[in-house]
Amino acid sequence: MGWLVFGGLVLLGVALLLIIRFPIRLWTVPATAVMLAGAGYAWQGQPALPGHPAEGVAKSRPLDPDLIAVREGLFGRFNFDYSYFMAADAMTRAGAPHLAATVMLGAVRKAPTDAGLWSGLGLALAEHDGDQLSPASRFAFAKAAELGPQHPGPFFFHGIALARSGDVEGARREWGQAVQRLPKGATYRDDMIKVMLRLDPGLAAAAIPAK
Repeated sequence: MGWLVFGGLVLLGVALLLIIRFPIRLWTVPATAVMLAGAGYAWQGQPALPGHPAEGVAKSRPLDPDLIAVREGLFGRFNFDYSYFMAADAMTRAGAPHLAATVMLGAVRKAPTDAGLWSGLGLALAEHDGDQLSPASRFAFAKAAELGPQHPGPFFFHGIALARSGDVEGARREWGQAVQRLPKGATYRDDMIKVMLRLDPGLAAAAIPAK
């Protein structure tokens, strides 16, 4: 009976992926998750045990439309990067930050010189670790800045992770670097400011020189 339920859930998942038009080339990600789930159930599944209320259910993280708009402005849309960002967004929305990090890790393996993907990996790793910057996350951001030293993206995303971790001063330094590197007339500048102020409401006052 347990395997019938498992099979039904797999079919439902496939149907949902088809409905949302999940990129075919990224189907290996959910397929891997299904295989791991099946192996885990075969190893430790005990359907005869009495039921009990579930605990510790992962909470989904709402996606910030302003942040997505900034990301599209920084790294482009409907390109190689975008498909991976979309897949990671879907995992984040579903409350599976570990899978979002896995998607971005696969992305940098495919394109190891892409500063945008390394930035996304740094943020995904930080989210996976409860908004704390692990050595792996810091390495990803450092790699992104190394690959795109004049690109505002790595610095902006590093600032996002720092602000979420509680390091407001560090976030302001990174955001200052990002703003200095913004192209003239960048259409996403206002969205960038919105994201910064949402994470650091005191930023506007801090930016005003003391008299």
